[in-house]
Amino acid sequence: MKLTVVGGGSTYTPELIDGFARLRDTLPIEELVLMDPATDRLELVGALARRIFARQAHNGTITTTTDLDAAVEGADAVLLQLRVGGQAAREQDETWPLDCGCVGQETTGAGGLAKALRTVPVVLDIADRVRRTNPTAWIIDFTNPVGIVTRALLQEGHRAVGLCNVAIGFQRKFAGLLDLPPAQIHLDHVGLNHLTWETGVRLGGPDGENVLPELLSHHGEKIAADLHLPTTLLDRLAVVPSYYLRYYYAHDEVVRELRTKPSRAAEVAEMERQLLALYADPALDEKPDLLAKRGGAYYSEAAVDLAAALLNGGGSPYQVVNTHNNGTLPFLPDDAVIEVQAAVGEKGPKPLPVAPVDPLYAGLMAQVTAYEDLALRAALHGGRDRVFKALLSHPLIGQYEYAETLTDRLIAHNREHLAWA
Repeated sequence: MKLTVVGGGSTYTPELIDGFARLRDTLPIEELVLMDPATDRLELVGALARRIFARQAHNGTITTTTDLDAAVEGADAVLLQLRVGGQAAREQDETWPLDCGCVGQETTGAGGLAKALRTVPVVLDIADRVRRTNPTAWIIDFTNPVGIVTRALLQEGHRAVGLCNVAIGFQRKFAGLLDLPPAQIHLDHVGLNHLTWETGVRLGGPDGENVLPELLSHHGEKIAADLHLPTTLLDRLAVVPSYYLRYYYAHDEVVRELRTKPSRAAEVAEMERQLLALYADPALDEKPDLLAKRGGAYYSEAAVDLAAALLNGGGSPYQVVNTHNNGTLPFLPDDAVIEVQAAVGEKGPKPLPVAPVDPLYAGLMAQVTAYEDLALRAALHGGRDRVFKALLSHPLIGQYEYAETLTDRLIAHNREHLAWA
């Protein structure tokens, strides 16, 4: 089995390597290729990856390359974890929207649109190259914004599944609170990428007992504190929203906070400098503790689970993925990309039935789906008017004066990445 990681020079990668090494019985990789144009980072990460494999007695080979075509040739699966423009572009995404009183964030609002515009054309080019060399390969997209990027891939007919670590993070958290193995926890997880709610927490599987009321009753304060939302809100909703919902439920509060502290991009950039210094130590042969603060918790477990299910029928029988709606949520178009539990096998994911969704959540999902459709059109075809319409449609913007100003700033800050600008 050959697996390729595009963006293999990321400081995330040792987390992924650790999972590949520990879970080799689930996903028996014979050849792992790390591809990245940043040769300095790639060689540091690649060397550490080999040491991690050696420490855990994994006999698979790890190679590094800057040649995309060579990297994906013959791959059974290609995992995408790239960031077009790097942390410098992310820094911009998180700052210039604040001038208009709008959230600055890399996947939500104006910053999220900027990232989509930079990313979609690059990902589609990669996917076309994958299809030319191995049309049966699966593409696993971890690149944000996952919903829009996955929709672009599926719209072009690629064998693609989107992956996010929010659901597995909740699964692990709830398992810890309930003192149960994670495999015993099944989430009723519904929504769009970075716009999801846990409407049930079931024991054993999709038909198991729903213990969410008990969980909120006994651990609501801790869950709410982790989400930076009031306990009273969770009590009234009787669900657990993703922490990304705070950008919607406490927008103005978040903007005030973001204006008074360093950006997350600046924090991550400093963390990456420290991580790369650690990776350069030839004695290091495991992922360092600092990596847990970088983000992407449990990313490796989720990736291994999904790849195993797609490639050899292994992994968990049900997994939370991003895939076509196809009638699962009747209030959304069939070609919308939703994030729900699915039965995943070698033919791909098949979403499980979802109970009727409360209008409070369905309405927001419908509006963000419409935004994602307009965002994808802007990413594929360009043009100031398309960018403006996407921004105007976003529920965190929605005013024409803001949309006008943000359109000009988005284009100005991203001109080098926009072929049409």
